[in-house]
Amino acid sequence: MLQPLTISFRNSAANLKLVKIVVVFFQMELLNRQFFDRVKYPEKVLQFGTGVLLRGLPDYFIEKANRAGLFGGSIVMVKSTDKGGTDQFDRQDNLYTVYIKGVEDGRDVQEELLVSAINRVISAADDWDAVLSSARNPALAIVISNTTEVGIALDERDDVFASPPASFPAKLTAVLYERFSTFHGAPDKGLVVLPTELIDENGKRLQDIVIALAERSNLTPGFIDWVKNCNYFCNTLVDRIVPGGLKGDDRARAESQSGYKDELAIMVEPFCLWAIESSHPQVLEVLSFAQADSRVVVTPDIGKFKELKLRLLNGSHTFACGLAILAGFDTVKEAMANQAFSTYVKQLMHSEIIPTLVEIGVGREEAREFADRVIDRFANPYLHHQWQSISTNYTSKMRMRNLATLERYFSNGTKGGADCMALGFAGYLRAAGRTESSHLLAAWENDLLPLGGFLPSVKNYLEQLQQRPVLEVIGSTTDHINF
Repeated sequence: MLQPLTISFRNSAANLKLVKIVVVFFQMELLNRQFFDRVKYPEKVLQFGTGVLLRGLPDYFIEKANRAGLFGGSIVMVKSTDKGGTDQFDRQDNLYTVYIKGVEDGRDVQEELLVSAINRVISAADDWDAVLSSARNPALAIVISNTTEVGIALDERDDVFASPPASFPAKLTAVLYERFSTFHGAPDKGLVVLPTELIDENGKRLQDIVIALAERSNLTPGFIDWVKNCNYFCNTLVDRIVPGGLKGDDRARAESQSGYKDELAIMVEPFCLWAIESSHPQVLEVLSFAQADSRVVVTPDIGKFKELKLRLLNGSHTFACGLAILAGFDTVKEAMANQAFSTYVKQLMHSEIIPTLVEIGVGREEAREFADRVIDRFANPYLHHQWQSISTNYTSKMRMRNLATLERYFSNGTKGGADCMALGFAGYLRAAGRTESSHLLAAWENDLLPLGGFLPSVKNYLEQLQQRPVLEVIGSTTDHINF
């Protein structure tokens, strides 16, 4: 609504005279149901977590499926932590906008989607009874979670009968027990459970903890059998960079274009993947939202997707990180704008990492396509991914993400050729060890000695990085590699 506003101020340049001006401004409304004609769907999903990853990936896919007429369900979102309330969601009638910004196949992408799939947001701390009530809903079919990696852990002190239980696994155990009791253990009232926490075998681990909590709490053997046989805990992998809410000029520009304020708006990159491990017909039927987008993959084995992400996305990040820091780059996009550095990352993936994935059964063309998408993601001009942030827990990341790649590369007796990985490892030693690179290298020698000529190559590059500019070393290394 347009309204006049009168402002008075003193202008020292005009001999402190009072000057009155009339400013006309646009008083923008907060996003609410008036902006979107929302269809009322039954509550099929109980979601533990309100964070941006869930809103930018699973909730985004469910919204798309609802619009395509392929799911017909809404989400009950549970705020699991004690911090903050649900006021922001209440003020906006649980609506929010996803802004998709980035590079895909070399072209600039700027799209948006208004998400209306969330029906209610409940605070577990303030209204646990409402969470248990949702478990009694016959239409409920799916549980989704993202409570951080620490969230899927057994807490021996937890009480499943508390209001609420402290941990997420105990909360889920209480919800499942309420459902089991309500429907007298009916086999068709089991749920599909989709944890998205970034830990290996997240579904299996969560089921094991739920069963352990049930046994420790002396819940009935019939309930434990029902959990094992009538519920489907699926291992999953999610992949999408969701930096968070819009800020500053980006937010002002988006609100000007949309005509409403959105305190819950988030930005995401174009790339996204939700891999769900199952071959059970019941799971395929329940997860009908997967039909709306090919980037939701329900498959008997998600191992391939884990390897692609861990080795090509995370692994190349880790190999390149030290070199970027030494070269003085603050962000990933800044480094990728440099020709020598961009060429290094491409050669690292195509010449050295991809052959190790082909060796374990990943299709070469599929790996190449994934690598090209990673390059687009790294070069995204709308993301401000800091190298210093990527370097957190650097040594553990290097070991978890790249040691298996190195072992595969040298498993057939290869003596050399891993120049990009050796240079990246030397960059890690220089950046992480700073003045004590040799001490850090010594801690790795037992792992690296069996790897052909890798250790001598690392030492050679370490010496070069001490004597020459980083980008010069990178350029001379990549000049003789073809991919």
